[in-house]
Amino acid sequence: MNTPSHMLIGAAVFARPLVPATLVAALVGGLAPDLPMFALVLWSIRVLNVPEHEVFSKLFFSENWQAVFAVDHSFFIWGGLLALAIWRKQFILRAFAGAGLLHALADLLTHHDDARRQFWPVSDWVFRSPVSYWDARFYGNVFGMFEVALVVTLTALLCWRLSRWRERLLVLAVATPVLIPVLLTGSLHGLHGMG
Repeated sequence: MNTPSHMLIGAAVFARPLVPATLVAALVGGLAPDLPMFALVLWSIRVLNVPEHEVFSKLFFSENWQAVFAVDHSFFIWGGLLALAIWRKQFILRAFAGAGLLHALADLLTHHDDARRQFWPVSDWVFRSPVSYWDARFYGNVFGMFEVALVVTLTALLCWRLSRWRERLLVLAVATPVLIPVLLTGSLHGLHGMG
């Protein structure tokens, strides 16, 4: 899924209006598993001057990059952090870790060729979902329509549930990268490759 979608899912499940910090924690938790990927891509393109097509066709699938993705999408790391948060009764950490775990789970279900090793460090096994969030060969176009509808629904739900205008603006800012390309172009093309 696209990163903003992960963030909104985490916020919809874990943000609590009575504990405003949980919104930010859940949004950051939904973002966190993709941060290393963004850093690697930006470093490769901007600093090392590697052509973008080479980054996404070769480096992205390299063993070194996949090793990083195994750690940042590990069910065991995110699940352990969530268990710790629940045990310690830490609402903010629970929102962060829960959103990160939901991110890893959603990626398990929506990545085919670019699937992660979510069972690291116990196993290097990779589940290649029959659905890809971006690849038309694996229903990417259909899933893209579902994802846009999901973002609209979650944005509306969160704006309805949250009473502070700053929280609503934050939710709208997160949804914007998914919605604006669709509104401007009328297609899902602008969504592909966001993580």
